[in-house]
Amino acid sequence: MTSNKKELSREQREQLLRALKLRFEKNMDRHKGLEWADAQAKLEANAEKLWSLGEMERTGGEPDVVGHDKKTGEYIFYDCSAESPNGRRSLCYDREALESRKENKPKGNAVGMASAMGIELLTEEQYRELQQLGEFDAKTSSWVKTPSAIRKLGGAIFCDRRFNTVFVYHNGAESYYAARGFRGWLRV
Repeated sequence: MTSNKKELSREQREQLLRALKLRFEKNMDRHKGLEWADAQAKLEANAEKLWSLGEMERTGGEPDVVGHDKKTGEYIFYDCSAESPNGRRSLCYDREALESRKENKPKGNAVGMASAMGIELLTEEQYRELQQLGEFDAKTSSWVKTPSAIRKLGGAIFCDRRFNTVFVYHNGAESYYAARGFRGWLRV
């Protein structure tokens, strides 16, 4: 009997926590005033969210703490890989877009993959916040959560960074490119 439980083995959990701690300590400018021990305690108390971070890591997202919600006590993780996560590229925007393609269908869609991972796509605002922490997507681009009015008309939006500026673009939601993926975020 197979389990559908979203949980890491002890070894996977320890390996992921080591990688997250190392990244946290290496990039203190992303989370000034926060302590790894506090974030780790939250992670250890929530196996399913740790699994989601494991999926972010497995697909090349290099998740890191970028904030702390003082009201809820939750830590906020964003994908902080230099380029759009390699394991999440060549995807159209959502399931409807995927189903609309008659031929040359991509392997999946960004919204569906994010949901399966237990994360959400960054919004344009979150993407711009991320760019305040470093330079991301200088060679790639990332789908971002598209406003429903744009999506209803068949479009979707994505962002990248060129010429030291964040650009927001549009495309048909069914389009996909080898250099376009998506960045996600998670509250723990």
